[in-house]
Amino acid sequence: MTSDLQDWNSRVIAEFRANAGFVRWSTEEDLAKGRPVPPLLPGFDRDRSVPVILVSHTGATTGRRRTSPLVYLPVGDAFAIFATYGGSPRPPAWYGNMVRNPRVTVEVGAEVAPARARVTHGSERERMWTEQVRLMPAFTDFEAAAGRQIPVLVLDRVADTDNELPS
Repeated sequence: MTSDLQDWNSRVIAEFRANAGFVRWSTEEDLAKGRPVPPLLPGFDRDRSVPVILVSHTGATTGRRRTSPLVYLPVGDAFAIFATYGGSPRPPAWYGNMVRNPRVTVEVGAEVAPARARVTHGSERERMWTEQVRLMPAFTDFEAAAGRQIPVLVLDRVADTDNELPS
């Protein structure tokens, strides 16, 4: 991960935690700098946040805990996340981490909960992907640019006290 992206992630994580999950995700300054942020969504004004979840996961190679700010879709009591990587032909590193080490910690709003990641398939994946594209049409562009089907993961809450939030 480039240091610019690390700096951006750190800023988003700090803002998320300082404001109980509210992140001013897409500012004019971010867009002008070419930051990897989605455009402001129709119906979202400057005082609203794009739905962001923090997911702490274990590196598949390093074994180190990492935290990624991700756009999510609520799915009942669970959360769907999308491995778009901004339209890259390869999925983001967090995707491989969660496939190999599915135990994660999620932060949504002011809540912190252990969860287990799983990759969706078939009609389950299509239902979530279709809803996300409806909410954020740019996801269609990501999939077209990537030349691959974007993986959709679900983070199911678990009753497991072994997942700890990294500092």
